[in-house]
Amino acid sequence: MNLLLRFLVNALVLYLICKYVPGFHIVSVWGAVIAAIVFGLVNAIIGPILRLISLPLTLVTLGLFSFVINYLLFVITAAMLHLNSGEINPWLANLYGAIIMMIVSTLMHQGSKATENAR
Repeated sequence: MNLLLRFLVNALVLYLICKYVPGFHIVSVWGAVIAAIVFGLVNAIIGPILRLISLPLTLVTLGLFSFVINYLLFVITAAMLHLNSGEINPWLANLYGAIIMMIVSTLMHQGSKATENAR
């Protein structure tokens, strides 16, 4: 249930990012669902590799380099799906989208930890 809820929230957030952040375009809700699937696969396959390779740099920066890793994962997803529309500078749009996705992911993770601790 937790995995399905996280997927639906990611799809909703990706749809809202594409709708309200300038520089993105998405055709439909189904496009957001596909984007959430691709984002999940990118995070599951490429994410651990990037995190392992950048572990020394992440430790030296006290975890701040994880923002760069999250940005790269979001950029990979946006590039694979051609989400950038070119209205504003694509790196800035990707930065906004990555920050929003990171905040939502952190809140979802904290919520699931709180629910587990309450049991």
